Amino acid sequence: MIAAGSAPPHHLEAHEVVSGLHTDAHRGLTTAEADRRRDRFGPNALPRSAAAGPVVRLLRQVRDPLVYVLLVAGVVTLALGEGVDASVIFGVVVLNMIIGFVEESKAESALDALRKMVRAEARALREGRAWTIPAEDLVPGDIVLVEAGDQVPADLRVIRAADLHVDESALTGESVPVVKEHPALPEPTVVADRHNMLHSGTLVTAGSGVGVTVATGAATELGRIYRLVGAAEKLATPLTRKLAWFSKILTVAILALAGVTFGIGVARGQSAVEMFTAAVALAVGAIPEGLPAAVTITLAIGVGRMARRRAVIRRLPAVETLGSTTVIGSDKTGTLTENQMTVQCVWTPDGRFEVTGSGYSPDGEVVGRTRSEALRWCLLAGAGCNDAALAQRDGRPIAVGDPTEAAMLVVAHKADLELHDAELTRVATIPFTSHRQYMATLHEMPDGDGRVVLAKGAVERVLALCGAEMAADGTHRPVDRRAVLAAAEELAGTGLRVLATAMKPAAPQDDLAEASMSGTLVLTGLQAMFDPPRGHAADAVRACRDAGIKVAMITGDHAGTATAIATRIGLLDASTHAETLTGADLAALPEQEWPAAVDRASVFARVSPEQKLRLVKALQARGHVVAMTGDGVNDAPALRQADIGVAMGLSGTEVAKEAADMVLTDDDFATIEAAVEEGRGAFDNLTKFIVWTLPTNMAEGLVILAAIVAGSALPILPTQILWINMTTAVALGLMLAFEPKEAGSMQRPPRDPGTPLLTGALVQRILLVSVLLVGGAWWLFEWTQATGATLPEARTAAVNFFVAVEVAYLFSCRSLNRSIWSIGVLGNRWVVGGVAVQAAGQLAITYLPVFNSLFHTAPIGIDLWSLVLGLSLLAWLVIAADKRLRRHFDQANPARPPVFHDQR
Repeated sequence: MIAAGSAPPHHLEAHEVVSGLHTDAHRGLTTAEADRRRDRFGPNALPRSAAAGPVVRLLRQVRDPLVYVLLVAGVVTLALGEGVDASVIFGVVVLNMIIGFVEESKAESALDALRKMVRAEARALREGRAWTIPAEDLVPGDIVLVEAGDQVPADLRVIRAADLHVDESALTGESVPVVKEHPALPEPTVVADRHNMLHSGTLVTAGSGVGVTVATGAATELGRIYRLVGAAEKLATPLTRKLAWFSKILTVAILALAGVTFGIGVARGQSAVEMFTAAVALAVGAIPEGLPAAVTITLAIGVGRMARRRAVIRRLPAVETLGSTTVIGSDKTGTLTENQMTVQCVWTPDGRFEVTGSGYSPDGEVVGRTRSEALRWCLLAGAGCNDAALAQRDGRPIAVGDPTEAAMLVVAHKADLELHDAELTRVATIPFTSHRQYMATLHEMPDGDGRVVLAKGAVERVLALCGAEMAADGTHRPVDRRAVLAAAEELAGTGLRVLATAMKPAAPQDDLAEASMSGTLVLTGLQAMFDPPRGHAADAVRACRDAGIKVAMITGDHAGTATAIATRIGLLDASTHAETLTGADLAALPEQEWPAAVDRASVFARVSPEQKLRLVKALQARGHVVAMTGDGVNDAPALRQADIGVAMGLSGTEVAKEAADMVLTDDDFATIEAAVEEGRGAFDNLTKFIVWTLPTNMAEGLVILAAIVAGSALPILPTQILWINMTTAVALGLMLAFEPKEAGSMQRPPRDPGTPLLTGALVQRILLVSVLLVGGAWWLFEWTQATGATLPEARTAAVNFFVAVEVAYLFSCRSLNRSIWSIGVLGNRWVVGGVAVQAAGQLAITYLPVFNSLFHTAPIGIDLWSLVLGLSLLAWLVIAADKRLRRHFDQANPARPPVFHDQR
C-alpha cells in the first residue's frame, strides 16, 4: 500500500506509515475497505504451493541407479522362475520407495509448521471499535492491539508502546526480549535491530502496544523464511551420492560382462538360448541383492544407538551423514548455551560475590555470602522490582516473563531470601521504557512501619539517580561513581549483561514520583548475568576438533555476546586464529571473498536467515559436509539446506524440528558429538559389509565367465548363486551391522567427501578375495569330477567352498585393518549366531532331498568336506597375511593414513 520506491516502514515515522497506508491510527479501516484489501492482498496466511500428488511422489523414488539395479535383479530372478527370491528383491525396491516418499514429505511438513505459527485471532480497530477477528482477515492498514501473552499476527509498525517487550528469539536468535518503541530508524537497520517493528509469529512478553499492519502472509518476515525453506535444496547425502556412483559403475560392469559372456559362448558355437541363460546367471551372481537391505538395517541400527544417546533421527541416511561431517554450524542460543539467563556474580560497594548453578533451577549458592546489607538489598531490589515469575514445564523450571528478571528471582532464591507478597507488598510502579532505562517500584514494609522504593536498570541511568551507596553494614556513604563504572565495565568486558540496583527508604505517606527520584536513591550493587554455555559444550567442541571437525557458531545474537560464549567454550582462542564476522561484515564482502571468510571465521554473529542459508551453501560449495544446528524459525532454511539439520527437542520450535533430519532430546551440543561417533561407526560397518559381499558377487560372475571361455559346464548354477547371495547376506553379512564401534573412531579426521565409497586399498582386497574364490572353486570343481564325483556333487562342493570362504572372510572383515585376535573372536555374538544359522543351511542344501531337488545339489562325503574346509582355511590365511603386511606398512609410514580409513 505504501507507494513503490518509498522508504521501508522502519525508516519512516509512524504517522507517515499510517498516512501511506491510507488508514486512521485511532479508528482503523472501515469494514468495506478491509474487504476490498483482503480481495487484493489475499488472506493473512502463508500460501500452500502446488505440490505433486502422493502417487507421483511415490513413483519418483524409482529414479535411482541402485533401484534400477534391483529391478534388473528382480526381473532376471523372476525370469529364472524363482518367484520367492524375486518377491524379496521387489520388496526391497518397494521399501526404498516408501522411505524416499516419507523423506520428501518432510519438507512439506516443515512448511505446514510455519503456516501454523500465524495466530488464530487478532484484535484490530475497525470503524473506531476494537474487534477480535480471525488473523487471516488482517490486511495492510489494519490497526492491531497487542499485549503480554499475545502472538504477533502480522508484521506491524509500532505506533504506540507501553513497556512493550517482545521475545524474538525464534526469529532472530536474540536471547532476551526486545524493547519496542515507535521512533524511526536508519534504513540499513537489520531485522534484529528494528525496534519499531513487530514481526509475525513473535511473542509479546510484557507491556502493550498498538501497531499498523504493513505486511501480511507471504510478505512478512516469517513469509520470507517460509519461501527460503521451500527453496532450500535438500542435497543427497554422501552415502547416497557414493551409492549412486557405485550403482552406475556396477550396472555398466554387469551388463558388459554379461554381454561378453554371451558373445564368447555364441562365438564358440554354443546355443544362444544356453548362453543367454549363462549371461543371466552371471548377472544374478554379480548383483549384490543384499546391499539395499544391509544399508537400511545398518542405518536403522545406528538410529537405535543414537536414540539411546538422545539423538532422534528423522531421515535414515542422516546416520551416515553424521559420520562424514566436516563442519558443524551451531546456533548459539539454546544449543551451545542453556537459553536461560543466569546471574553469575553480584558486585556491591564492599565486595564481589560469585554465584554457582545455571539456568532457572534454584540449585546453587551465592559464594561467600555474609551478613552484608548491601548484598541483601541488591538481591531484594532485583527480585522485588520484578514482573517475572518461575514455573515448571515438563519437570523443568521455566521463566514466565522477561528472562533477565527471572534470573534475578533465581539468584534471590539461591541466597535464601523469601519474597512473598506478605513481606514486600507493591503499591506503585514506574515501568521500564527504552527512554527511561530503569524500573522502580514502591513497596509496603512487612512490619507496616514505612515504605521502600526499589529500582533496577542500566548502570549509567540508575547511577545518575543515586546520591549514596550502601556499605556492608547498611550505612549510607557518598557513591564512588568511578569505582561503580569500572566494575560495570570489567564485568561487561567478559560478555556479561550488567544491571544496577538501588533502594530508598520512604515514609508511610510517600508516593512514587519519577520527578523526585533524581539523586535520592542508594546504590546497592550490580548484578551480572548471561546465558551460560551448556555444561559439556566446551568438551564437545574439543572432541569435535580432535576428530577433525570444524565447529562454527552461526547466530543472530550480538557479536559481543557471541564472542564471549565462543571464547568460553574454546571456539575462539590463540590456537585457532579464528575471528568473528557479523552480518554487516558479510554483507559488505564481495562475492569472491566469501569462501576465504567462511574458512577463517569461527563465529558469525547478527546474521539473517538468508545469510545463514548462504553460509551453509558456501561451506557446501567448498566440499564440506555440513551439519547445522538450531532451534528457531530463523534457523529453518539453513537446517533444510544443510547435509544434516539438527534441531533442539526441548526448546526448538516445531518449524525447526520439521525442517531437521535429527532432533536432540536434551538440547545438548555434546549429544551431536556422540551422534557423530555413532555415525562413523555405522559407515564403518556398512563399508565392512560392502568389502565382504563384493568379492563373492565378483567371483560368481567370473567363475561363470571362466566356464564359458573354457567351454566347460557351469561350476555353479543360477539357483545356487541365488541361494548363496540371499542366505549369506542375511545370516552372515547383516551381522556386521551389529559390530561395536572400533576404538579411535573420534581421533581420526572425517572422510574426504570426494573419496569414493571404496578406496584403492579396499578394491585390492576385494580383488584378492575374488581371485581366491574363483581359483579355489574352479580347481575344486574340476578336481572332484576328475576323481569320480558326479556333476551335482562337484557343484555342491563349489557352493560350500564359496560359503566357507565367506564365513572365514566375515571374521576378517569385522575390522578392516586390525587382526581378529585384537578385537576378540567372540566380540560380536551376532556373527557367531549367524555362522551357526548358515552352517545349518549348508547342511540342509547338501543333504535334504527337497533342497537337492530345488537347487540341483547332492550329498558329499567327509573327504570333500575336508577339502572344502582346508581350502577355505588356506584362503583365510592368505587374507590375514595381506592384512598384516598392510598394517606393518602403515606403521612404517606413520605420515601416511591407514589404508582402510578414508581420511582428509
